[in-house]
Amino acid sequence: MEIERLVLPGPGPAAPQDAALLCARLARLYDGGAGAVVCDAAAVTTPGLADVQVLARLRLAARGRGGFAVTGAGPALRALLDLVGLVELLREAEEGEPPGGVQEGVESDDLAV
Repeated sequence: MEIERLVLPGPGPAAPQDAALLCARLARLYDGGAGAVVCDAAAVTTPGLADVQVLARLRLAARGRGGFAVTGAGPALRALLDLVGLVELLREAEEGEPPGGVQEGVESDDLAV
């Protein structure tokens, strides 16, 4: 499974057109074969609700297409995502594990649990 990287613009708050542009980029990554996308939010140093809206729209755009997780979020963005109930986007992948929301394939000879 190929994991691609998407970078949020920063350091200021997101612009109104950012969500549409990033969702289109996300769709191109999935259409190009990405099994999961990790969104780098490290550049977002002064987050606002527009940044939360961008991440929420990206999450919706990723639903059913592949895994989606956010990395690099600073304390202010983490607090905002927690406040609006989107903190689960920040689940960091364990070493060797896919990002949050990625389901591993099941082989026909796997034991049922």
